Amino acid sequence: MDSGSVVTPPYTAGPLTLEPFRALTLAPHRIGDPASARTFARPYREVPARLARWEAQRQLRREPEPAVYLHEYTAGGITVRGLVGLVDLTRRAGRLEERAIFPHEGIYPDQADDLAARLELMRINPAPILLVHRAEDDLRSLVQQVAAGRPAHRYRDRGGQQHRVWTVTDPGTLAALRSGLATARALIADGHHRYAAYLRLQQRDPGGPCDRGLAMLVDHGDTPLFLGAIHRVLSGSSLDDVETAARSLGLPVTVLAEQQAIAALAPRRLVATDTDRWMVLGLPDDDAAAVEVLHHRLVPALPHGPRRTTYHHSVTQALAHTGPDLGTAVLLPAPDVDHVLRIVAEDRLLPEKATSFQPKPSLGTFIRPWDDG
Repeated sequence: MDSGSVVTPPYTAGPLTLEPFRALTLAPHRIGDPASARTFARPYREVPARLARWEAQRQLRREPEPAVYLHEYTAGGITVRGLVGLVDLTRRAGRLEERAIFPHEGIYPDQADDLAARLELMRINPAPILLVHRAEDDLRSLVQQVAAGRPAHRYRDRGGQQHRVWTVTDPGTLAALRSGLATARALIADGHHRYAAYLRLQQRDPGGPCDRGLAMLVDHGDTPLFLGAIHRVLSGSSLDDVETAARSLGLPVTVLAEQQAIAALAPRRLVATDTDRWMVLGLPDDDAAAVEVLHHRLVPALPHGPRRTTYHHSVTQALAHTGPDLGTAVLLPAPDVDHVLRIVAEDRLLPEKATSFQPKPSLGTFIRPWDDG
């Protein structure tokens, strides 16, 4: 795709809400099973009938009444807990201070349009978008009180994730949640294009089920997601090109051995290598994230290329695609959630694939049918 086609999705205005719905959940042995993804595959208009068959076969459970759900899942030694409900999409924010949901990267309009068309055919939200925020003390305490009670469901899925789910239906508790969320400002951790698709569908058909979209809201101060870096390989740009660009920008360059260079990776330092040579690049002493310095300053200053940029979630993966004849790897430090929150609060977006929030819940834990809340 042409990176020039990236646009900013509209912003949703507050107050942030999470409204009850009747969730569908696949049977535990189906959740996390790659074969289950075929349930949501083409032809998309047949998805409701497939889900109805699975429900009749007891391969899928429908909650008896609308609820907001507290969902806790554990994967890879990390436990994440968040509220699952329907966010109100009917209000658009005209000013920065009105915004309740903040994307931190742009979206491709064609991809959002394709997702919107798919959702319209399926008549479901197959999974929540993932939001993170820092809750006020009262809301955090309320969520912890809910989690101290007995869960309605507890299971281990096919992919190995452990799950606990509490259903919140008590009017008083729901009112307290609504009050606690009224001033919340949430960052999109995963699902930028689905969020944009939500907004497209709501704009096309206001007053219907698309006025709301399925979301999970995680309190980063309670059970934080792991936020990892996504490294780059610049094909067509040599390590000499990277050094020339860095020096032209006045960035300090230090040549080190491999292990020393990797160990030097830090919030204000990048590492560049062609696997034959390694160098550490110091970053300016300003509020720009490392990925912003790379894409907005260093890459435009390169004498040659890159012809193509690829993205890799581990150093090992990046180095496997790196070499004097393949491309130059730029290893990035892990972003900081509070730094990302500051950036979006200043009305800036990060370059694409700037963050990797993990772990994400397995597909099939929460499905929202449009005809049932």
